[in-house]
Amino acid sequence: MSGIPNRDDRYLVMNMTDDDTILQLVAGVDEAGRGPMIGPMVVCGVAFDVADIQRLESLGVKDSKLLTATRREELYEHISELAENMVITPISAAQIDDARKRGISLNDIELDAFVSIINELQPSEVFVDAADVDADRFGRQIIERCTLTPNCSVVSEHRADITYPVVSAASVLAKVERDHRIEELHAIHGDFGSGYPSDSVSVGFIQAVVSETGDVPDIVRRTWSPVRKILLDAKTEQSQLDSF
Repeated sequence: MSGIPNRDDRYLVMNMTDDDTILQLVAGVDEAGRGPMIGPMVVCGVAFDVADIQRLESLGVKDSKLLTATRREELYEHISELAENMVITPISAAQIDDARKRGISLNDIELDAFVSIINELQPSEVFVDAADVDADRFGRQIIERCTLTPNCSVVSEHRADITYPVVSAASVLAKVERDHRIEELHAIHGDFGSGYPSDSVSVGFIQAVVSETGDVPDIVRRTWSPVRKILLDAKTEQSQLDSF
């Protein structure tokens, strides 16, 4: 059972050639926001004509975590212009929670998104940043579940966003897209920090909301263990108060 969002929640950008030229596409797929308690995970796939890979490398793309926010924004524009097509798939906190309650692991949620994106891009070669502790197994699962073009090769590795520019490009697009969505959520809900469990601002935000309302908003991943603990502690505290 799929854990990815409906098609309406995703978008495909295509910059195809003006003629009927058949391109040899090389694609990269990566995600941003896998670990936070708050906000979406965004999975991105981007495909380039093999003839443009050198131009991509010349842009200086690298793992998005190694770039400043300003540089990511600049690269986002350059990558979008150079890419033949790209698919952005945001997966909300509520969608992640719903899938996990149905027994779908985070790895499988991500795998579903990777497979759907690759099926849309239809590359001749694809490089992915493996979401499984066993990178080879993740690659095999993609091959088994994708409708790939004939002779398409799949390279699945950990830290592929550092090794392969096409995955670095996907990493940049995913990170920028998630950052924009987090900014939008900040405008609605106030400053909740980065959303990561290690961020005291994020933890304080969730504790304050739970203290005030007894629950968390749907931007919070309630299936995350730190969130479950905050909810449980609040319930225990309320039970103790009610016993007096």
